[in-house]
Amino acid sequence: MIHPADYIPVEEIARLRRRSQWRSIWMILHAWGVVFAAMAMFVAWPNPLTFLLAVMLIGARQLGMAILVHDAAHGALFRNRKLNDWVSDWLLAFPVLTDTKAYRAYHLEHHKYVQQPKDPDIGLSAPFPITKSSFRRKLWRDVTGRTGLKQRRAQIRAAIGAPGLPWGARLALFRQKMGGMLIVNLLLFGGLSVIGYWYLYPLLWVAPLLTYYQVITRIRNIAEHAMVPDNDDDFRNARTTHANWLMRAFLAPYFVNYHLEHHLMMFVPCYRLPRVREAFLSKGLGPRMEYRPGYRSVLGLAVSRPEPVLMGDLSRPAA
Repeated sequence: MIHPADYIPVEEIARLRRRSQWRSIWMILHAWGVVFAAMAMFVAWPNPLTFLLAVMLIGARQLGMAILVHDAAHGALFRNRKLNDWVSDWLLAFPVLTDTKAYRAYHLEHHKYVQQPKDPDIGLSAPFPITKSSFRRKLWRDVTGRTGLKQRRAQIRAAIGAPGLPWGARLALFRQKMGGMLIVNLLLFGGLSVIGYWYLYPLLWVAPLLTYYQVITRIRNIAEHAMVPDNDDDFRNARTTHANWLMRAFLAPYFVNYHLEHHLMMFVPCYRLPRVREAFLSKGLGPRMEYRPGYRSVLGLAVSRPEPVLMGDLSRPAA
């Protein structure tokens, strides 16, 4: 494991780790602002194109909320831990059906054992490369909502406990695991209903969460660790991927593409990760750092396994 102080002055590390509550507030407001602006766009100009655009914009901000929950899991949103976790849960995690504390326990294990057998996320990267047809099948499940529905069913089953539990115990478990999520989503549905647009909740909150959010989450997971050059090298077992303004709007919000830098200095707020990269590059470490010029480049690596040759496939020439 590397020690950042071996490469970057301690004073600079302290500046990079500094949390700005105003920057955090701005990102949260930005995420919700884009969501409601996209809904308003569809209400003003209801047609298939604005619906598709709204789904993509909202799904990307739902991922953005999950990314900010990730920052909160590292204590990087606010200096006060109680405020950090409360804001993360009620404004970011619960709306997209996750939980800050539960995610923190899981995610810190990923950092401890990144790309090793004990890494709880190793299953996200180990299967790659895959074939293009396999990737298309996965994307189709995401786009049609099958992946999202499968995850929600598993989440609800876990939240209500085993069938043998008394109903009181099962209700208490559900309240503990999903009570906040239910409250926030009911408030969102109720608020939209009060202003006369209840249908926006299923169309432009639930639908993006079950579809486009799943698509870009899959791509994000692939980009971060799949097909990295060396699982044992801290500069090469995670990847940073270049993201232009279009990618940041629809695929990689809130600096999520700087994943290598996050692993090198995991308690740095997401908005300072570009400066972390600059600090390491200034030390001449660029050639050691795993980097890809775009998401298309990463996906090209991920789907590089040849399609299997089937017996009797007459479309292929004989050897």
